Parts: sequence; C-alpha cells; structure tokens
Amino acid sequence: MAGLVSWRDGPTKSAIVDFVGRITTKGPDYVAPEARIAVFDNDGTLWVEKPALVQLDFLVRRLAEQSAADASLGRRQPYIAAASGDLAWFADAVTQHYDGDDSRLEILAEGIYSAYQGLTVEQHAEQVQAFFADATHPTLDRAYTSCGYTPMVELLRYLEAHGFTNYIASGGGRDFMRPVTAQMYGIPPERVIGSSVGLDFTGGQLVTTSRPEFVNDGPVKAVRIWGRTGRRPIFAAGNSNGDIEMLQFIAASPGVSMSMLVLHNDTEREFAYTEGAERALDLAAESGWVVASMRDEWVSVFPAPGA
Repeated sequence: MAGLVSWRDGPTKSAIVDFVGRITTKGPDYVAPEARIAVFDNDGTLWVEKPALVQLDFLVRRLAEQSAADASLGRRQPYIAAASGDLAWFADAVTQHYDGDDSRLEILAEGIYSAYQGLTVEQHAEQVQAFFADATHPTLDRAYTSCGYTPMVELLRYLEAHGFTNYIASGGGRDFMRPVTAQMYGIPPERVIGSSVGLDFTGGQLVTTSRPEFVNDGPVKAVRIWGRTGRRPIFAAGNSNGDIEMLQFIAASPGVSMSMLVLHNDTEREFAYTEGAERALDLAAESGWVVASMRDEWVSVFPAPGA
C-alpha cells in the first residue's frame, strides 16, 4: 500500500493518516468509496509556481513570437514584458490578483486568450507536449516535468490506495495541464478542472477561440468542482487565496473532511513566500485547516535525478 515516506512524522502526516483512518473504518465517520473525492490545486500545490507559473513560461514564449511577427503588439503589454523576458511582470500580475487587484491580470488575460486562437485542440496539445519535452525551470535546473512535489504525489497515491478518486482543480489552463497530468501525477485528463477558452466546432474539429470560458479561481473553483464531480469532495489541498472557496466548500461538508494548505517556507530547497496566500493562512488559523510546512514536514521536495 502506498505510503507517505517523504513526509516527516508531524502534525500534517498525523492529520492525514487520522483522517483517512476515520473515513475508511466502519463507524459514524465512514465514507463509502464512491464518495471519497479529493481535489488538488496545481500551481504551488502539486508543482512549482515561482519565480513564475509554469504556464506563463509557455505563454510568454508564444507572446514573444507574436510580438516579433507584429511590431504593433510590441508597443503594449503583455507583449513588452514577453519580448524582454520580464517574468516578474507576469508573476506580479498573478500575485496582485490573489490580493484582489485584477488591473494587470486583465491586460495579461487579453493576450493569453488570443495566444493560441485558431489551433485545433490536438494541435494545442502537441505544442504543450513539445514545450514540456525541452523546457527547464529557470532557477532549479530541472525539467518542469521533474518539478512536481514528491510528497504531494505520494499523497495522491496514498489516497488512491484508500479508495479516493483524485481531481485537479486549478486556476491554470485545463488544456495546458491535461497533456502532462497523467505522466506527473497519475491523474487522467478527464479529471482535470481548469481555466479555459471557448471552443468552436468546425469541419469535424474543435478549434480554440479567443473567448474566455472559465477562470477557474476563487468561487468559480467550488462551482466547477460540483459541476464536474456532482459531489462535495471530502479532501482538498491548495496554497493560495485563490483556493479559499474550494477549501471552504470542502470544510463545510456535513461529515468528516480535511482542508489543507501547502506553506512555502523552504528557502534552501524551493522558495519562501506568503504573497498571495495571506488571507488563506489567516483563515486556516481561524478554521482549523491543516497547514503543511514544506521546510519542516517534507523529507524531500522534488524527485531524485533520474527518478
């Protein structure tokens, strides 16, 4: 049976084991296997999100290409930042969003929505796969596909071994994550809930448009989890203010549930930051959510080389 060998003995590991023991043991807290649903944020929860989101690297490359091909684009954001490689501009847009300021995110979104307009869903998936085949993290010196958190992947396996069905519920792009979630996390594409643009059906193909469909963040995350699963999950893990409503949705379950935040406080092995997570951490303290310290509770952060 899958174990939690990359988790040190401590409050989070104990809480996980206790929670799973309670809901799998016949008694008042027992939950039938079909109702054992777990949801996980992706950026900063299952893989790295600093110094910028992985998907932003993918998008920045595309925006830079578009700027080079059309000089008029290069005179405005987000194309200026893309052409100069200013990842901080993009990272700040996301952080400001989590702090309640969407002024920069709206500018970024306009570029994101049109970046892959006109591609079939298969063509888009091929571009994502090509990106992951070559791209490496800018500071960690490892492939992005090796930037998943080993303890969290172990947690996925541990829950599966106890009858859970795991979903990803992320603010990241649904069609950006789907080509790699099975490889990295063992989660198939049909269990990936994410942000998306609209699709048109033409000539037997699904074609990407520039119309926003869902920004899977905040309250929308809880709504879409219900829409996709038809159940209130009993376990959720996130790391930012954008995960608050998802964690609240799970915490309000009439039965036993567990809401967990990953705390990025490891300057040696990853990054230390709370920007964009301040409200979530305050609510965790008030609501009794479990806070998993990366520094104190993870034996390792990433897979060993060659693993």
